[in-house]
Amino acid sequence: MAIFHISKRFPSGEKYSLTDQIRRCSRSVCANLAEAYRKRKYPNHFVSKLSDADTENGETQTWLEFALACSYISEAEFNMLNNQAEEVAKLLVYMMNNPEKFLIKQS
Repeated sequence: MAIFHISKRFPSGEKYSLTDQIRRCSRSVCANLAEAYRKRKYPNHFVSKLSDADTENGETQTWLEFALACSYISEAEFNMLNNQAEEVAKLLVYMMNNPEKFLIKQS
């Protein structure tokens, strides 16, 4: 949500490019994580959705770099959001490397 609110300040000329892209990929991280959670019965599907979330998280970081380079966000905002994205990446990698800790137990 922080990205959504910060991106409201982006120039109107970026509406269909950077603004749309950064909002879509940052939201997609959460959506893919929700899908992964619903796929906990199927290890390969679970990890695949986590991988999709990780990919979207990486894309979000790339768009944050563009926003910083274009001076649409401050260095402090970039650092805060990028640090959060790094933490998300660490958690996703942990989950991908240890799916058995999150899967639905078969009886």
